[in-house]
Amino acid sequence: MRFPIRMSPLWRPLLLPFGGTSQRSYVELEDGVLHVRFGWLFDHRFPLSQVEAASPSHWPLLAGIGWRTNFRGTVGLIGTYANVVEIRFKERQRLRMLLPTSCERLYLSLQEPHDFINALQEATSIDAPAEPVAAAPTARKRRRKKKSG
Repeated sequence: MRFPIRMSPLWRPLLLPFGGTSQRSYVELEDGVLHVRFGWLFDHRFPLSQVEAASPSHWPLLAGIGWRTNFRGTVGLIGTYANVVEIRFKERQRLRMLLPTSCERLYLSLQEPHDFINALQEATSIDAPAEPVAAAPTARKRRRKKKSG
């Protein structure tokens, strides 16, 4: 099964010089392998047996668009800030972007994130992601009304 990486029309001109096109940007589940391709700069196959979990997530605005890494285990292949999925691995995966790095958490912006998560769960027998927990409401200070007098 193939799942296209979602790319915003706003960012396509910046992704295009590095092969970030719809034909070269996808995630594929095939024969026990998670194949991730994002243009010419990223084409890697991860064993499905190493996938620990997958869940909807978000990508920080300041982290940027495109091929991103913090060189401490996080890799982002981001074409838009919407529909981001986080994949966590049981062990760090060695990979090569421009430089060799390792990946413990992989973030992807996908056109159909929930369909991908469901297919990945079926392929790996991992548990369904927990529903996002709503943040606790912050306590508001009550203002005392001044008595006019």
